Amino acid sequence: MRIAQVAPLFESVPPKLYGGTERVVSWLTEELVRLGHDVTLFASGDSMTTARLVPACAESLRLSPVSVDDLAHHFVLMEHVLRLKEEFDIIHFHIDYLHYPLSKRERYTHVTTLHGRLDIPDLVPLYDIYGDMPVVSISNAQRDPLPQANWQGTVHHGIPKDNYKFHRGSGQYLAFLGRTSPEKGLDRAIEIARAAGMPLKIAAKIDKADQEYFDSCIRPMLNSSDVEFVGEVGFPQKNDFLGNAAALLFPISWPEPFGLVMIEAMACGTPAIAYQFGAVPEVVANEVTGYIVSDVAGATEAVKKIDRLDRKKVRKHFEQHFTADRMAKEYLTIYDWLTNRKKTPTSSGVLNWMKLTSPSNTT
Repeated sequence: MRIAQVAPLFESVPPKLYGGTERVVSWLTEELVRLGHDVTLFASGDSMTTARLVPACAESLRLSPVSVDDLAHHFVLMEHVLRLKEEFDIIHFHIDYLHYPLSKRERYTHVTTLHGRLDIPDLVPLYDIYGDMPVVSISNAQRDPLPQANWQGTVHHGIPKDNYKFHRGSGQYLAFLGRTSPEKGLDRAIEIARAAGMPLKIAAKIDKADQEYFDSCIRPMLNSSDVEFVGEVGFPQKNDFLGNAAALLFPISWPEPFGLVMIEAMACGTPAIAYQFGAVPEVVANEVTGYIVSDVAGATEAVKKIDRLDRKKVRKHFEQHFTADRMAKEYLTIYDWLTNRKKTPTSSGVLNWMKLTSPSNTT
């Protein structure tokens, strides 16, 4: 199949440091190539791929010292896609709704994976207008605010099986990895670690929008030898950072669309202690790959019994449910459905139709 993958330009594919969407696009692209498909990746020029790369800008925008207008580069990206549209059986967009006005009027087969939060009132009139755009969710929970969207399936993220190595040790610290935005719960992670009497290592990205929150709320909480702020880390550094931890802390307070770091930790054999919001119950198998809790007290108790979990079973659950091979094959099922329109897609059991009745949080 001739497949185009259209990535955002904010990070390279894969990202050099923090970056979820672009990392998933990379894993999907490389797996599709491995499976023998003809794949073209539209991304920033500093991306690395075995697919054909069509660059829309010289380097990723977030780390560029000269980029001011991100939207301008994404318009260039769309022009590149449109010029080559006849070369593809399907175009897979990962740039949210940016392409909708063009895709509604152009003639090409396409699908969009929605990677972000959808509980935003502004999106309701958008999807009332563009309700015919075929979209894929990354969790069933992500769909709840927009039932009127043209959902083609749910595909959970997947990681190449050998990207992260299994760590047998129990770990001597707790880990937090993510953004420093309030909804990610870094302040609560610090509270949990202190209440549990364990060191906390923080690998976090500070966006400009979160700088004030970091300075006023987080920075005063870093005045302890048991709390280490590492800063942004990329791959492969995340392997040891997560693998050597006793547990990942994920005390979110928002409807998390997926939570990639949870399966990255899982791939290392590291359990997660996560708040029950958004996709968490679809990702964490409670009392198998971690503990699902509702507050600091519950998380603190979970830390105390983290040694009861078998890290081999954590890794096994990852291999059964969250590999890139499974993700790519499920997307191929959706591609086939959209290009042929002959039958309702079925797969190995993790597309939305099956997920609604058989969630992946089983062993």
